[in-house]
Amino acid sequence: MTRPIGTPEELERRRRRAVELLEQGESPRVIARILGVHENSVHRWRRLARTQGLDPKPPGHRRCLLSPEQLQQLEILLLQGPQQHGWDNDLWTCERIAVVIDRHFGVRYHHDHVRKLLHERLNWTHQKPEVRAREQDPFEVQWWKSHEFPPIYRDAWERDATLLFLDESGFQLTPCMRHSWGPRGRTPTQEAWQRRDRISAISAVTLHVRSGQVGLAFELLPTDLNVCADDIIRFLTDYRREYFEPLTVVWDNHSIHSASRAVKDWVATQPDVVLEDLPAYAPKLNPDEMVWAWLKYGRLANLAPANAEVLRDRLIEELEWARFDTELLQGFIDHTGLRDELAGINFP
Repeated sequence: MTRPIGTPEELERRRRRAVELLEQGESPRVIARILGVHENSVHRWRRLARTQGLDPKPPGHRRCLLSPEQLQQLEILLLQGPQQHGWDNDLWTCERIAVVIDRHFGVRYHHDHVRKLLHERLNWTHQKPEVRAREQDPFEVQWWKSHEFPPIYRDAWERDATLLFLDESGFQLTPCMRHSWGPRGRTPTQEAWQRRDRISAISAVTLHVRSGQVGLAFELLPTDLNVCADDIIRFLTDYRREYFEPLTVVWDNHSIHSASRAVKDWVATQPDVVLEDLPAYAPKLNPDEMVWAWLKYGRLANLAPANAEVLRDRLIEELEWARFDTELLQGFIDHTGLRDELAGINFP
């Protein structure tokens, strides 16, 4: 039997209204039609009013069928990962956890109750998994963090340079859809252009190693143009023209970066610019990746602009706002975990 729609207070008012109409001499059939309920419900409410009253009962709490020791054992089993229990990936769902509970403890839980059990008893939360490229070498990533980045940071310190974490991205008129709320059975819709109008962007999270000052520089290209090596050179040239400081540029090994002949020729004319490549398939090490994630899945989620110029204006608005939010930019850098590798290192 499904629970009637409405809050406990609304349901109580409906029951009391039915009893009042009965006392006024109205027939149960007419009352049922007025209130939109079954006639049997009206008779049941009259019996309840005569015996125990119509006051709402406090919500009950289902007793946990697992002992504290079993809950500890369950967490140990879950930390082994789903693949150790026969599934094809290492992502837990409530349905899978219900199977594990039944298999090891002989207790059957509905998957909705498993969600409450995880949250209230084990302090687990519902999280979106991070996607990691199969091509990534975790040992290479860790080696770069612990053995290559500290010398890069030290060199920037000695040169009084700024670390410039650079990356590119693209934005289209088609929105990045996220969840929304709506009445059950009525899925919300969002009209959007399916055109491929594209705005390519370059940005860089900057960190002056001595002062700790963080910043954000960005450039939006004309509509439907892709970023090339010449755009990278122009971006870096404009940045240097404005700030006049030594740079250590940290980026991925894309063909338009360190491997580009045009970039190599430009760097040869810039004695105080150093280029450093991140490990392959390790975007999480670049705080500028967080800028794009913050924009696409946060600030611009569900945005369906009327045209490319509206999209451009919104991008400029959000990026300009981020430039002055030092706490946000610090969070992007901290998310990489690179600063953790500098603990215990003394600088002059």
